[in-house]
Amino acid sequence: MKTFSVTSDIFGHPRGLLYLFFAELWERFSFYGMRALLVLYMTKHLLFSDEMSFGIYAAYMSLVYVTPLLGGMLADKILGFRKAIILGGVLMALGHFFLTFEHPMFFYSSLAFIIVGNGFFKPNISSFVGKLYKDGDTRRDAGFTIFYMGINIGGAVAPLLCAWLAEVYGWHYGFVLAGIGMLLGLLVFKNGLNRKVFEEHGVVPNENIYNEKKWGITRGRLVVLGAFLAVPIFAIIVCFHQFEHYLVWVVTSFLLLYLIYILKQVTKQERQKLFVAVYFTALYTLFSAIFEQAGSSLTLFADRSVNLIGLNAAQTNSINSGFIILLAIPFSMLWTFLNRINKNPNSAIKFGLGVFFLGLGFIVFGLSAQQVDEFAKTPMFYLILGTFIYTVGELFLSPIGLSKMTELSPVKYVAFIMGVWFSANFYGHFFAGKIAKLTTVSGDGLGVFSEGIFGEITTMISGLSTATISQKGMLFQQLYSYVSVYANFGVITASIGILVILFSTPIKRLMNGVH
Repeated sequence: MKTFSVTSDIFGHPRGLLYLFFAELWERFSFYGMRALLVLYMTKHLLFSDEMSFGIYAAYMSLVYVTPLLGGMLADKILGFRKAIILGGVLMALGHFFLTFEHPMFFYSSLAFIIVGNGFFKPNISSFVGKLYKDGDTRRDAGFTIFYMGINIGGAVAPLLCAWLAEVYGWHYGFVLAGIGMLLGLLVFKNGLNRKVFEEHGVVPNENIYNEKKWGITRGRLVVLGAFLAVPIFAIIVCFHQFEHYLVWVVTSFLLLYLIYILKQVTKQERQKLFVAVYFTALYTLFSAIFEQAGSSLTLFADRSVNLIGLNAAQTNSINSGFIILLAIPFSMLWTFLNRINKNPNSAIKFGLGVFFLGLGFIVFGLSAQQVDEFAKTPMFYLILGTFIYTVGELFLSPIGLSKMTELSPVKYVAFIMGVWFSANFYGHFFAGKIAKLTTVSGDGLGVFSEGIFGEITTMISGLSTATISQKGMLFQQLYSYVSVYANFGVITASIGILVILFSTPIKRLMNGVH
């Protein structure tokens, strides 16, 4: 009779992928469940002003995508993936549970716990997935696509359950459920360690460095102590969120200096691959800046300018995750099939296609104005179709990017480079806010996209002209503001996607054999 070891493949992939899939699913359940409640909790329960709530939320989300840089670096040098993931999970669980205490100190501290914990958990579990596959393993992209589906299952289900529990029984029950989700993720990961499904991957990189004492404490314990001591620092930063814009300069300076340091330490071939990793991160930043309209201006667009059926504006945010869940397995099978017939496009082309489809999705949002009714409302069909198209773009880019970071990074710095990848979300949120502000209606006219070549693009795609809109009321002016921004950024983004595809050959050469 044939027997299988705990490390044998399951569904054609390393068995460890299954444990990382469920660990990440529950971690994302906790993160997105809490995020769905946060702004509403601040405005409705803590009675913060909208301005203050948005400021805290922006600072929190920015920092969440900054700390993976530090967490990745510390895992590379001292902790290893395993200990970093467990430390991050414990800190995040504490953060969720602290939100049940109604006191400013606990509120800001809870956000800080999650910020620090996410820095240790997020980049290292993604890097861990890459370690399950040997160099050149053609299953890698498919594996990351499956892993990415776990993220979206957690992201889709959590807001529904946590928000329902908060509404029916109280805010704190919603936060407790998010915390329980994080604990479940830790239990799944610990069970994987006990079953040895990860073999020797993710252990402490250098026991001598980990156990070396400084001030009478080992370096490993110093990292843990430092993580807890960092909590009040991040809590203060969130509290004084008015100065958040300086964070961009600090993060950029740190990134550039450390990347220059790495470039001096690696070989020419590694340097070339690192250049491609930075190039892909820049493209992901552009992608994120447009994509993240989903949580801000697109939600308001759905609320004010779309004839919604069966969903309210907030619930439309689940459409993207729903499509990810439906499409992730077919895409994973597609990459496997294309590999088998030697037709799988290289990653540079996939990135170009991802950016192109994102732009095309936003062009569809602009097209919705072609069928506007007398109440300045557009058909919901366009919102669903546009979201479907940019979700296809997301599947071409996001999981593939996760996969490529682990292959393109120098071995000693893989978790830090994964943190660099996640910093694209930090910059994306920053620029997404700037883009969202362009959709607001002011007394200064119809905005920058109503004039010149931009105005012509708006009219061509939306069917709305400034002459027509000037004779209409405020609702039509607001609709024009939305579709003019979406149409023009859609065209710009799709054009960049085409250029990325056209210039994929020299990028492929710099990848030195990485597909």
